[in-house]
Amino acid sequence: MAETVDAAFNGEAVSQVLENQRTFDLVVRFDDASRRSPETIASTLIDAPAGAKVPLSQIADVRIDQGPNTINRENVQRRIIVQSNVAGRDLGSVIDEIRFKITRNVPLPEGYFVQYGGQFEAQEQAARKITIMSVVAIAGIFLLLYLALGSMRLALLVMANLPLALIGGVVMVFVSGGTLSIASLIGFITLFGIATRNGIMLITHYQHLRYEENVPFRETIVRGSLERLSPILMTALVTAVGLTPLALGANQPGKEIQQPMAVVILGGIVTSTFLNMIVIPPLYLKFGEGAVRVRETAEYPSGGEVATSSGD
Repeated sequence: MAETVDAAFNGEAVSQVLENQRTFDLVVRFDDASRRSPETIASTLIDAPAGAKVPLSQIADVRIDQGPNTINRENVQRRIIVQSNVAGRDLGSVIDEIRFKITRNVPLPEGYFVQYGGQFEAQEQAARKITIMSVVAIAGIFLLLYLALGSMRLALLVMANLPLALIGGVVMVFVSGGTLSIASLIGFITLFGIATRNGIMLITHYQHLRYEENVPFRETIVRGSLERLSPILMTALVTAVGLTPLALGANQPGKEIQQPMAVVILGGIVTSTFLNMIVIPPLYLKFGEGAVRVRETAEYPSGGEVATSSGD
């Protein structure tokens, strides 16, 4: 039945015609008058399974009505696509507003439901993956710090830089529009690695002064902080200078990903650099003395020496 109706309206190529060395399809269909007449369509004879010919009106209700010209299916369910583009706003806030208004003002018939897809669906999947990778990155950084420093407490002192860096990143996200995009999340992951650098520079230098040069504990903190102030500021300044052109490239073509990422990293570098010199030394003063790797030298009768180490 469907094939007959399709051939009547859209036509069906039954042969080919050769004219002037060119081939054309010979299409058979109803004439224009018949295609506009529901009565003519209803009286069209179609083949029944038993071989008899019956009019279409006996097995279908033929009328003029409005509806989709094609039926799309996904997972054996009928699907109607309503699509639009977003301009001047972020995709997440648009979807939230659409959800609110549809839930409040659009009663759906029984069996109907709304599913949001397209770029928004891909964005949600990417956000979930990036969240998982963030947790893995933090765990990996902590493990490497523990293996390098030999102390869980020292590793936690270095990791204290992460919330300090997040402060600047979150502030810059709100200052730049309050949109937490995929590029911003990538910037936070990048910031995790950069933020721990300052803590590593301080903690390792404290260890060197305390246990290699035998500097008193309090003097170690003061001297180590002053000696590492210039390298930390220089590395942060170089990174900030490199990211500033990208951070200022808002709404420029080709910088849709680079600009939000640069803004987050730039803000995190500023807060982690300055708060690092304020927060890490007092934390080390309170928790660091009993957490460092202690090296002791024992003398043996033969005159040899052996170095032992311990850490929490």
